[in-house]
Amino acid sequence: MDIWDKKKRSAVMAKIRSRDTKPEWIVRRYLFSRGYRYRKNVKGLPGTPDIVLRKYGVAIFIHGCFWHGHEVDGTMPKTNQEFWKSKIKRNQQRDARNKEALLKMGWSVITIWECQLKPAVRQQSLQEIEYHINHAYLSRFKPKVPHPYGEGKEKALGMVAEDEERYGRK
Repeated sequence: MDIWDKKKRSAVMAKIRSRDTKPEWIVRRYLFSRGYRYRKNVKGLPGTPDIVLRKYGVAIFIHGCFWHGHEVDGTMPKTNQEFWKSKIKRNQQRDARNKEALLKMGWSVITIWECQLKPAVRQQSLQEIEYHINHAYLSRFKPKVPHPYGEGKEKALGMVAEDEERYGRK
């Protein structure tokens, strides 16, 4: 049973923000202090990521454990459970579609859960975020391994000569 009546519960739920939440502030302040520059809530990308580091090709989503159904730390209300189960399931499906669309566009996607920013594990989580940003950046510019002419059975791209059969070699 809820401790508040429907009108009060509705007012409380209406005050929950979707942008500039405390977990977002924590991550943004850390990234800015470490020299990363970003854009917030970019509407032109699927799912409107909370933080976008275009230079690094990284989109960051910061999810609340309740609203996005975190299996580790999410809880289910005791009342109106069918409504909340379907709502959270739709949120999870939407999150998966948005992540897949961003990956197809060439973005690296990082999802941070609200519980990962609790004081006991915050520093480790923030350092892991920074690691993944740098890893994504380096993988974008990884040099391609050249295939020397004549090595392997695959044809090297950009060769001027035609097939070996025309030159008497088989």
